[in-house]
Amino acid sequence: MGYRLSKIYTRTGDDGTTGLGNGERVPKTDPRVGAYGAIDELSSVLGWVRSHSLPTEIDLLLMNVQHALFDIGAEIATPGLPPLLAPEATRALEAAIDRHNATLPPLAEFILPGGGPSASALHIARTVCRRAERETCTAGEAVTAENRRYLNRLSDLLFVLARVLLREEGGREELWHHKRQKKPPEGTAGTGPG
Repeated sequence: MGYRLSKIYTRTGDDGTTGLGNGERVPKTDPRVGAYGAIDELSSVLGWVRSHSLPTEIDLLLMNVQHALFDIGAEIATPGLPPLLAPEATRALEAAIDRHNATLPPLAEFILPGGGPSASALHIARTVCRRAERETCTAGEAVTAENRRYLNRLSDLLFVLARVLLREEGGREELWHHKRQKKPPEGTAGTGPG
């Protein structure tokens, strides 16, 4: 394979357009561009997650996810490209979710993101994944149903892995406690600052 990126800047995007994989130029605000841009951002966040000290199995799992995300991005960026992501990739995520979730205590309530460096990083990745999924829905037929399924499972996997790594880091899960806002005492409404 030759050099794909022999020139880093081309100036062709200075007019607010970008080139798709088939040579077509579209506005940078095109939903297709938003979708593959969000996928790229997600892969970058996962690269940051992998810069943390992770168990080897989880690091390899996330590396494979990054490769799959590159495939998804290429599919979205190139109209007419045959599917690159096989349904087996989604099934592999489901198997990983089941395997890791089996080691965790059941949850009776939502948990607050955080707890440790790796767990927190995975929660950020999870929310970026959810946004990428929304962007792919906005892009409509430019994104296959299989790619959307993959992203949906991926956000679930990232949630489960955040819980696994929180335990590895010795942290504890902070449960969300829904509390109703108490009404101010009679006669005090409107007396505070502002």
